[in-house]
Amino acid sequence: MVEKSHTSGFWPHLYEPLRGLGERLSEWVAPAAEASGDSNVYRITVELPGVAEDDIQLSIDDGVVTLTGEKKIEREEKGETWFFSERQYGSFSRSFRLPPDADEDKVDAALNDGVLTILLPRRSPAEAPTRRVSIRRG
Repeated sequence: MVEKSHTSGFWPHLYEPLRGLGERLSEWVAPAAEASGDSNVYRITVELPGVAEDDIQLSIDDGVVTLTGEKKIEREEKGETWFFSERQYGSFSRSFRLPPDADEDKVDAALNDGVLTILLPRRSPAEAPTRRVSIRRG
C-alpha cells in the first residue's frame, strides 16, 4: 500500500516553497552583521540581499549607529498547469555602539551586491575628545 503525503496531488510541490517561510522572514528582524576594525578604521558589514538602497536608513546618534529598513521581495514561478507567487515583506533594525575613538563625522557607507559596508575612521589619540572633570571638596 502506498501512502499519499500532504504534498501530493494536483499541486505536488505547493507546500515546499512555504516550508520554513516564518523562519526566513524572522531572519529579517535582525539581518546578519559583522563588526571588525584595524588601526585605521572600524568596519561594519550587514547582509541585505534583495533590499534596495532606497529602503535603507542609516543614522548615528550619541555614539550608536542605527540601521533600519524594509525588505520587499516578490518571486513568481509558472508551470504549464500551475502558478506560484511568494512575497516577503519585513522591517529590520540593527544598532551598534561605537568605540569612543570612532570619528562619527567621517562615516562612509556603500551597498554592493546585497552587502552594506559601513566604514568609520578611527581618530588618533590626540584627536580623541577628553573632558577634564573638576573635583569638589568634601
